[in-house]
Amino acid sequence: MHKRSAILLLNVAHAVDHMFLLIFATAVASIAADFGFARWEDLMPFGVGAFVMFGLGSLPSGRLGDLWGRRAMMIAFFFGIGASSLIASLAQGPWQLAAALTLIGTFASIYHPVGIPMLLQGALRPGATIGVNGLAGNLGIAVAAALTGLLMQWLGWRAAFAVPGVVCIALGIVFMRVVPPETESPAQRKGGAQVRLSRAHVARALAVMTMASATGGILFNLTTNGNAQLLTERFRGVMNDPATLGLLLASIYAVASLAQVVVGRLIDRVALKPLYLSIALLQVPVLLFSAHGQGWWLYAGLLGTMVFIFGAIPFTDAMIVRYVDDRMRSRVAGMRLAVSLGISSLAVWLLGPLVKGMGFDTLLLVLAGVALCTAFTVLWLPSEEPARATATA
Repeated sequence: MHKRSAILLLNVAHAVDHMFLLIFATAVASIAADFGFARWEDLMPFGVGAFVMFGLGSLPSGRLGDLWGRRAMMIAFFFGIGASSLIASLAQGPWQLAAALTLIGTFASIYHPVGIPMLLQGALRPGATIGVNGLAGNLGIAVAAALTGLLMQWLGWRAAFAVPGVVCIALGIVFMRVVPPETESPAQRKGGAQVRLSRAHVARALAVMTMASATGGILFNLTTNGNAQLLTERFRGVMNDPATLGLLLASIYAVASLAQVVVGRLIDRVALKPLYLSIALLQVPVLLFSAHGQGWWLYAGLLGTMVFIFGAIPFTDAMIVRYVDDRMRSRVAGMRLAVSLGISSLAVWLLGPLVKGMGFDTLLLVLAGVALCTAFTVLWLPSEEPARATATA
């Protein structure tokens, strides 16, 4: 029972992680009006600190997860992100809000290098486990879109931070009671990688993982942070209610999240490289279609776009499970995230100026080019077949 409860809470934590990072992007227009900004694009750069720390904070988070303990770090995650959100709800100006968002990003950085390796400890079907966990994370994005829109309409943007903050602290209390303390840190345990590669091939796989994660992160950050405003712009004259638009966006994320479950199961059954390459290439046509879509055509294009962007997410965690010993997975994940998310966090800072300068149509065309860069990077991933034969022998 404790194990099932721990798995449930770790998956909920993934939803919480992504939800808190997108509250600001969903509520930015309302916050900008409250703080006296003429355009939401001018306030958007104040949220970049959250995503910078989401990346850079992964490095110390991963190290502490392996050497200190993953349970202790997850407790810090729940209480830290909840308290930071309450501070954000009290902000009286853009710089106070920026500081609070940076704090949210700092604690949010704990989950990926700590929570996912904790979830995968001893998993018999890691691909399926990653898929379900990815579904949970993306449902958090859907909840951010729907819940933030509803709370803003009923109680104002401050409630969009305060209510989830209180819930997150409550989840931390439950986590402390349900998940038993670790008897030893992960670094002290015996472990092993699923697939044995030479050092050169491991280094090459980790380099590909980091570069593909960076380009994939740019796609993920620019779309998830910009989709709310994109829908508002392209549905003008068709639908204007923010709560309804929030529910529409939530439906896109909820349906697209199922792609991670499908991809996770495929990862356990087929070769990783051709699967990853196919999904990266399929991102290109749907981004090109979305660049010109209006109204419900935009809705259809955006749904396809998010299906393939979300579908690409499980691959980096799958590579870590296949190639890296569990004793150091949090540290490797932390190093990978620090580099890739540090790069992709610039997308959040650039989102407002890019949309203001070139519009969403040109931005989506640029993102199609970024998707091609991801596909090109995946081509350098080493083949697993010789490695599997060697490991079996």
